Amino acid sequence: MLMNRHAFTLAVVVSTFLISSCTPSNELPEEEMTQQSMVEALQTYEADSIATFAGGCFWCMEPSFEALEGVTEVISGYAGGTEARANYAEVSSGATGHREAVQVSYDSQVVSYETLLDTYWRQIDPTDPTGQFADRGFQYTTAIFYHDEAQQALALESVESLEEMEKFEDPIATVIDPFTTFFPAEEFHQDFYKKSADYYEQYAEGSGRKGFIEENWAKEAALEFSGR
Repeated sequence: MLMNRHAFTLAVVVSTFLISSCTPSNELPEEEMTQQSMVEALQTYEADSIATFAGGCFWCMEPSFEALEGVTEVISGYAGGTEARANYAEVSSGATGHREAVQVSYDSQVVSYETLLDTYWRQIDPTDPTGQFADRGFQYTTAIFYHDEAQQALALESVESLEEMEKFEDPIATVIDPFTTFFPAEEFHQDFYKKSADYYEQYAEGSGRKGFIEENWAKEAALEFSGR
């Protein structure tokens, strides 16, 4: 059965709360990193190049990018939209015009933008215009947000190359849009595949994403997707 991410997240939050509430501690719980502090973390890597990709569930987009040599940081968040702020509750409602996305800081002398694009395509269903796998709605649709004309040109070339492969019967639905805004997601969502590996594996399998990757991009990509 396909597993919807919003419902799955609620279940994980409740489970995490129950576990933590039963664990005695003399220390205060770790505070969630604010959006402002996450922006400051991004600025730490201002000397690196930045790439932004929307591929549905941002939990599932982090592992493969973080595995690349030359990638210095991957932050889950919300891209695009017209609202002046974004958080999980609002974005998951589909009312803000934001997409779940990851922002990738990288050393362009070590890893190319073309490699990032290749990695991106192998984590998504690029033909789905209404969401990704079990997650439905605009907030889960796919997009490449380019930061300059060079990224735009390479992104468009990569779409053409994917179409020429004739791997998919349906047309490519992923849009190529200029980057506007990015709001880091709550700390709970950052590196979720590491912090809650069992939950993540259940979702990756149950949502249908992992099976799709394995079927279309071979088992090596599926293992990379799992962060192994």
